[in-house]
Amino acid sequence: MKQERAVRTRQALLESAATVFGRRGYAEATLNMISVGAGVSPGALHFHFENKAAVAQAVEAAGARTLRAVTREVYTRRTSALQALADSSQALAGLLLSDVVARAAFQLNREPAYPSSFALPREWHDYVYRLLVEAAEEGALLPGLNHRNVATTVVAATLGFEALGRDDPQWLAPRTLAGFWRVVMPCLAAPAVLRELDTAGRGS
Repeated sequence: MKQERAVRTRQALLESAATVFGRRGYAEATLNMISVGAGVSPGALHFHFENKAAVAQAVEAAGARTLRAVTREVYTRRTSALQALADSSQALAGLLLSDVVARAAFQLNREPAYPSSFALPREWHDYVYRLLVEAAEEGALLPGLNHRNVATTVVAATLGFEALGRDDPQWLAPRTLAGFWRVVMPCLAAPAVLRELDTAGRGS
């Protein structure tokens, strides 16, 4: 019973911290704001976390686990690499819309006052690049494409949606991502492959 209560308290603290980091930024966030938001005492917070940096690291770690779980699920059920790319971007956008901890984890990567322990943009880039290499092996890409340049473009765009979505959720809406892929996929996919792709994402 005590263990379950401790798990619930820790999760409440992570969600409160993510909300505070999202609204105030790391530099202005305080442990008192986080404990008040979670509805727990400062002592309960310090039982779980030594300081603000430890809280931020836990938020990042939780966000990273969720990102990996989401991309792993899409990758496991993929029908093709390019379809998985569209599906994964929709899954990432959905995660950022619904999960305050995941949103804060990406934001912490950009905080100048916080030495990030994770490299979520790099993880996302590596995943996108892997899918593009697999797409080339499947013969799904147009000839002459530089996989790394394409990966950089896709990551810049999708993480741009993430940043813009902090103030306007419509940037992360399924139709926004679908519109992006309707523009981009014809520049990537071989014609026969393009006809089979669902830019809105399957299972999103």
